[in-house]
Formats: sequence, C-alpha cells, structure tokens
Amino acid sequence: MRLTVEGAATRLEGPLLFLRRTLDVGLYDAVEVRGGDGRTRLGRIAAIDEAFMTIEVLESTSGLALPDTVVRFFGEPLTFGLSPSILGRVFNGVGQVIDGGPPIAARQTHRIEGLPINPVARAGPRDFIETGVTALDLMNSLVRGQKLPIFSGGGLPHDRLAVEIASHARLRQGPDATGGDFAIVFAGIGVPYDSAEFFRKSLEQCGALERTALFLNLASDSSTQRLLTPRFALTAAEYLAFVEGKHVLAILTDMTNYAEALREVSSSKGEIPSRKGFPGYMYSDLASLFERAGCIRGAKGTLTQLSILTMPADDIGHPIPDLTGYITEGQIVLSRDLDRRAIYPPIDVLPSLSRLMKDGTGGQYTHPDHPALSSQLYAAYARAVQARVLASVVGEEGLAAADRQYLAFGAAFEDQLVSQSEPRTLEQSMEVGWRLLAGLPVTELTRLSDAQIAAHLGVKP
Repeated sequence: MRLTVEGAATRLEGPLLFLRRTLDVGLYDAVEVRGGDGRTRLGRIAAIDEAFMTIEVLESTSGLALPDTVVRFFGEPLTFGLSPSILGRVFNGVGQVIDGGPPIAARQTHRIEGLPINPVARAGPRDFIETGVTALDLMNSLVRGQKLPIFSGGGLPHDRLAVEIASHARLRQGPDATGGDFAIVFAGIGVPYDSAEFFRKSLEQCGALERTALFLNLASDSSTQRLLTPRFALTAAEYLAFVEGKHVLAILTDMTNYAEALREVSSSKGEIPSRKGFPGYMYSDLASLFERAGCIRGAKGTLTQLSILTMPADDIGHPIPDLTGYITEGQIVLSRDLDRRAIYPPIDVLPSLSRLMKDGTGGQYTHPDHPALSSQLYAAYARAVQARVLASVVGEEGLAAADRQYLAFGAAFEDQLVSQSEPRTLEQSMEVGWRLLAGLPVTELTRLSDAQIAAHLGVKP
C-alpha cells in the first residue's frame, strides 16, 4: 500500500530530508520525493525515531522547497528487477539503464540489501581464477568464492588494472567443479566522468562488455546514491551467481569513495563519529558488502569479489584498509615506488597475501609445482630486499657473492616477473619464475624438491 504525506518536511541538509513521523514505516523502505518543480526523486528511509524520520534522497535535492515537498511511501524496501539480459548493459548507481538501450525486462525482483548466507550452507572456496596478472596468478592466486581487496593509492594505475582483470579473467576449474558460465559485474563508485568513460570504452573495445554488467556512479552524483551502488551491483551479481548459475567476479572500485560517502551521510545525520570521523559501524557496514561473496552448497554458481580501495596518504593503517583487511581474505598492495620506476602492474609482492591460495592451487587446480615455485620465489625476493638494505649501508662492493646474486635476482624479478606488457597464462608466468630461479645457486633453492629442480632447471642437486 502506497501512502502520500504533504507538509511534513522540517529540514533539508544536503541529500538528507528530515520529516515529522506521521506514519508507521520501516527502515530502508523506498520513497518518492516530489518538489514544487514537479520532479520526482527516488529515496529511502535511513533513520527513524518516535517523532522524526530521515530520508536519503538518491538524486539532486536542488529545487526542493520544504512547504511544497510531497513524499510518497512504497511500504517496501528498494528492489532491483533482474534478468540474464543485464549482461552487456550499462547502469547508473541505482540500477537505471544509461546506455540508450531498452529497459530491462525483469524476470525476478530482488531486495538490494541482499540476504545473508547461512554459514552452514557455505562451501569452501575452490578453483583458480586466472586474471592474466603474474603477480596475482603465480604469487597470490585468486580463488573462486574469495573476497580479495587491492590496496592502492591516489594516482596509481588501479583503474587500468581493474579493466585488464575484467577483460582477461577466466575460470580454470578442477575436477570437482560445478560448471557454469563466467560473468563480470563491474562497479565504478564515485569515479570521475573520464574514468567512467574509460571503463565503458575499454570493456567495449576488448569485447568483455558482452559478459559484463557495468554500474557507473559518478563523483558528481549524490553521496547517498554512492552508498547504494555496490548494493545494486552485488544484487545483480548474486542473481547471476545463485539464480542463473554463473561464476561471477564482482569488481568494485573505489571502496574509499564509498567509505567517504558513509562518513558524510553519517555526519549529516548527527551521529557520533569514531576514528578519523568515520561512523563506529563502518566495520559492520563494510562486512555487509564483502560477506556477500562466497560459494553455497548445492548452488551451481559462485560469487567472487575483487574490491579496490585507495589508501589515504598511502597509509595501510588508515581505518578503511585496516577494517577491510579484517573482513577479507588477504590483500594485494600496489607500490608507489614500483610505479615511479615504470613497473606495471606495480604490485608489491611481499606485503601482498591471498589467504585462500592454497585452496585453489596445486595439482588438480593449476600445476603440481605451482605452490612450491611461488614459495621459493617469495623467499628469494625477500632475501633480495634484505640485500638491498645491506647494500645501502656497506655498498654493493662490500656484499658477499651470494648477496650480489640476490640483488640481481631482485631486479630481474621486478623487471621480468612483476612487470608485464600483456596478459600471461599461468604456464607463461611459471616459465618466467623458473627462468629467474635458474640464476641462483642450487643450494639456495631450499623450498624446492630435488625432482622439481631436476625437472625444471635441468640441474642435478
């Protein structure tokens, strides 16, 4: 039942409209706000108490005058009409088609808040997702059903990396995999217009848009709309995964813009701030998004999340990356130092981690020698970084012969393995790794078995 209220508006602050409570309504119920200019704006109820209610208006509030404001209550939460035809389409931050094509003929309607996955129904993430990025595929593998964030910084090429992953990602399934097509849900959150056009044109030109549902929320859009963009995108991803049976990779960028919008809206509501002005519930709010990834027993499809956030002042201890790291299963860290040296993608391997890599790599998923090769490369690169620190003190000439070999290995590791000009298959990435290890003494390869050394390096230990 839809009810209309006039003359109840008391205050307008940015995207928030404050009304006297004259009806029995529910939190997050959808509303329609109409001003004296005749425009209708979508919104939802964000807060309720005994006397007042707060409405998040999802469009510009310019032109709204309190005496002329009429609010229509829908009596139900915001929903999103979905069908398989959402693939290949472009939407704004609240699920409206903006590519000039026809509207979506909805087959099902889903609440954008989603439904929590019963922990008992969750299945362990399995199977390797090949992204074409060596530092990910070989060193920090992404597993189907995982939630893995990328920690970037302002000015670093995370947008380019996101598009390349969306363009080249594919699922390599183990023997117990459940089949299903592979699809991408890509959400640009609070991005400038030129970045939004870059996402759209790049996916279109490489042919990836056909398997992608693209959501674009611009920096000029309201902060309240920014809070809903990942929810609309993840609702579409859940539908494709758990209804249509597809294996979905959801790429969300930039979650820092989402968190900043959360802080702005929270401040407008008058809520008591916590660390650095962010609301105290930011952890649970982020968890409500990240925990929508996973595998469900008996379901054919799965949902994997790759969320990108820019660390303010490159501070990994900032509340946004700090809380994200507690919720997700690892992190991929981009390095400003590598970027300054023109190494792309500038992935800093040592602080990066994929906690579920062991569950999706190895014999039946990738290659039997993949885990050992990755471990040995990690150990050797860590030793190379230590040798650099020592060289900065005593000079390269003062280093032992083994340390000078590790210095050369570290430079080659960054220039040949981390840096790449085109996507690589896992097999190509492993070939590069074996070639680099061939430059080290066999006695240093303690993470490899004698059989692996003989098979790949042609050396008898």
